[in-house]
Amino acid sequence: MSMTISSDLSALDEYLDHLGDGVDEAVRPAAQKGAQVLYDYVRRNAPVSERAHMFHGTHAVYGPYQPGSLRDSIYQVYSKDNSGQSKATYHVSWNHKKVPYGFMVEFGTSTREAHPFIRPAVALLPAASDAVEMELMKRVGEII
Repeated sequence: MSMTISSDLSALDEYLDHLGDGVDEAVRPAAQKGAQVLYDYVRRNAPVSERAHMFHGTHAVYGPYQPGSLRDSIYQVYSKDNSGQSKATYHVSWNHKKVPYGFMVEFGTSTREAHPFIRPAVALLPAASDAVEMELMKRVGEII
């Protein structure tokens, strides 16, 4: 599971063309500002155990994992594949290889209740969008 924030400004392309390449260069840092809002929230809300713990998979037991392993595996990354001119996409998630149990924490299991730390960040999408807009306007203002 991951959250994605995208800034698609293609509708503004025609209007902003006269400003040159500076506008396209402003899109990625603006999108990153929005991703940062989500990333910070997800890291703050990732549960941290009090002591080292094991992960019990279907066929094996893994670990031990140190307290904060889940929180520390959370990342934000720019997606070249989902980005382009006037569009920048960032993903916020946890590293599934370092912490394979993140999905079970987020959604729960038959024996453990869920402790969502990514899904609640959806409530921050308006704030993330505002951060994108503010950064973009700041950078466009510098170009003008």
